[in-house]
Amino acid sequence: MTRIQELEKTATQVRRDIIRMVHKVSSGHPGGSLGCTDFMTALYFEIMDHNPKAFNMDGKNEDVFFLSNGHISPLFYSVLARNGYFSVSELDSFRMIGSRLQGHPTPAEGLEGVRVASGSLGQGISVAIGTALSKKMNQDDKMVYVLTGDGELQEGQNWEALMFAAAKKVDNIIVTVDYNKQQIDGSTDEVLYLGDLKAKFEAFGWTTIEMMGNNMTDVLEKMKVAKTLTGKQKPVAILMHTEMGYGVDFMVGTNKWHGMAPNDEQTKIALAQLEETLGDY
Repeated sequence: MTRIQELEKTATQVRRDIIRMVHKVSSGHPGGSLGCTDFMTALYFEIMDHNPKAFNMDGKNEDVFFLSNGHISPLFYSVLARNGYFSVSELDSFRMIGSRLQGHPTPAEGLEGVRVASGSLGQGISVAIGTALSKKMNQDDKMVYVLTGDGELQEGQNWEALMFAAAKKVDNIIVTVDYNKQQIDGSTDEVLYLGDLKAKFEAFGWTTIEMMGNNMTDVLEKMKVAKTLTGKQKPVAILMHTEMGYGVDFMVGTNKWHGMAPNDEQTKIALAQLEETLGDY
């Protein structure tokens, strides 16, 4: 089995986790979670230099990641658990009262792998830039990664942050945009047209590449390319083209499943399309 095939199998299991977690509590955000699964799987299982067994909030001498679009928490929790940050069995407590795995990630309960709360959208890039600057000041040569949604870019804070990072030559950061063109109220074109995102990022001084986010081969290749572009006095961005709901045929390409849980029959159909590969929790 090739490494690509191994990662694809892991991604399939993560998608099973997402469906089961959201279904159990009839609450959560499966659409974006499924769409970003290949990226997060590649990032945590292949790209990042991190130590799940020795997690600390400082993240010194290791790569760190920030999830800005925090509503895709089921994906984040599954990837963290499958990496060994905490027990896979804890996924069964998703969104339960008293659980550490709330609808939006928070470090308040000492949840390993989570360094910042991300309930409010549009703030992840700013947090990540601050962390990247801290690493540079401390002569820490490791990377900072952040995932943000395209809908978040409708908020002005992001563009201040992007301008700041370029002006200050923050070149140890890679920002990935989930460019699925969907958000809770419809398409991004309908809600607030984003225009030519690549041209905008480049105009703001960022080295920008594009990636097919639901193709594991392309994800790995482009993530490795992005890393070679760091350290050159410019921040790096990836526009990641994905399909919301990818992996489950009736969820693909529509904002309907942005924040809606599947019922019993829909869950059965979805899981039948996703082979159990690592064992369900």
